[in-house]
Amino acid sequence: MDKAQTILIVDPDADFLEWMQHQLETPTTRVLTASNADDAFRIYSSEQPDLLITETHLQPFSGLELLVKARQRDPNSMVILISAWGTTQNVIESMKLGAFDFLRKESLPFNLKPVVDAALKAQEDMRSATMFKPQMTVEEHQDSIVGKSAAMQQVFKMIGRVSHSDAPVMITGESGTGKELVASAIHHYSQRSAQNFVAINCAAIPEQLLESELFGHEKGAFTGAILQRVGRFEQSNGGTLFLDEIGDMPLSLQGKILRVLQNGEFSRIGSSTTLKTDVRIIAATNKNLEQEVGNRRFREDLFYRLNVVRIQLPHLRQRVEDIRLLAEYFLQKVATRKHLPRVKLSEEGLRVLENYPWPGNVRELENTIQRASVLATSDVLLAKDIPLGVADIRGDSSGGTIANLSVDQVPTEIAIEVLLKAAQANPNVELLPWLEREFTLHAMKVMRGNQVRAAKLLGITRATLRKRIERFGITKELTIQ
Repeated sequence: MDKAQTILIVDPDADFLEWMQHQLETPTTRVLTASNADDAFRIYSSEQPDLLITETHLQPFSGLELLVKARQRDPNSMVILISAWGTTQNVIESMKLGAFDFLRKESLPFNLKPVVDAALKAQEDMRSATMFKPQMTVEEHQDSIVGKSAAMQQVFKMIGRVSHSDAPVMITGESGTGKELVASAIHHYSQRSAQNFVAINCAAIPEQLLESELFGHEKGAFTGAILQRVGRFEQSNGGTLFLDEIGDMPLSLQGKILRVLQNGEFSRIGSSTTLKTDVRIIAATNKNLEQEVGNRRFREDLFYRLNVVRIQLPHLRQRVEDIRLLAEYFLQKVATRKHLPRVKLSEEGLRVLENYPWPGNVRELENTIQRASVLATSDVLLAKDIPLGVADIRGDSSGGTIANLSVDQVPTEIAIEVLLKAAQANPNVELLPWLEREFTLHAMKVMRGNQVRAAKLLGITRATLRKRIERFGITKELTIQ
């Protein structure tokens, strides 16, 4: 960036403004500041800065409204939203309205300069391009996707970016990571939100019935077809159809799905009449579709039709910092829906949850919290009250957990089975290096980065630990977390 550029920073905290100015001001970068939205928009209108960085919580109107006003004035405005209290809605809505990025204040020491540099470069390169269409309405929607981790923030941003289009979306990730929730959120924030969101699990319906479920049938089309049936493509006309577990769809049906994607046409079983439908397709799978295509179990042409935009969901082991938020959310959800007393999570209980590998991801965590809430004998969940995966694996009804048993009490085969189940959830993982890395990372977390104590916990020398840390990049991961 050769020419001088201008950044406008808006925040009610004078000390924060001073810190930001110190971080960003250079001989070629001028920094302007404002403490309220009115002054900010006045300065923005007169100075036309290259980048606007604004807190979401402002007076007399919000940072999101300032974003809208800025982009109304200049559709190419580069705006970064910042907040100490960024909610799921704020992240998604800001990206939908055209923000370049959304940063939590706690991440600024690590992310500020790279994101600002990228925004200024983008402003230089793309002044003549309209990246997002501003939207004026902020929809009220209760959080259903919970997370503040960097991995989930990227998912929220992708939801905001794809929601304004009708492009097919492929959602991938392990079972239990929340693929249907993401699909529902994309629909909710899209221009189709007033129409139906229809979901179907392609793996849960027998092959001979799946075609009828998708396309419908006429009366008398086959034995047992005593009435006409409207299929899911008709039900979701004008809205969104979510095809869950698309990797399990029979090859015989994949060609018919491709036809709908190509020209929006299909026929009910037993009918020669061609019907039209206007449906946005969102598909999801926990399989490696590239591998399925290579093995001729999935059509290559359908794969490329569906894989226009891909959202990869992280497994829960990649977002340990979200476990407290998720657990508290599920505790509140159970108390509300089951009309139970609100149960709190103890620090000891939280450590148990954070140290468990969660092979079943968020779904397993929710089930665990629900069981613990129903069976709780007090208003605080302790480690001994949390039933983890051992009972399920061994068929043991005693409710015992690895967390509340001593090493001598846990049979080796049970511990190995839990670890194998966690590793096998990712078919691409190399088991032994994965286990070595997970044990090393966990030991460093438990010992808060103390290498001497972590090496002792692992039963290795400090020199060996240092080699592992370097090989797996663990120091960087601990710093980011």
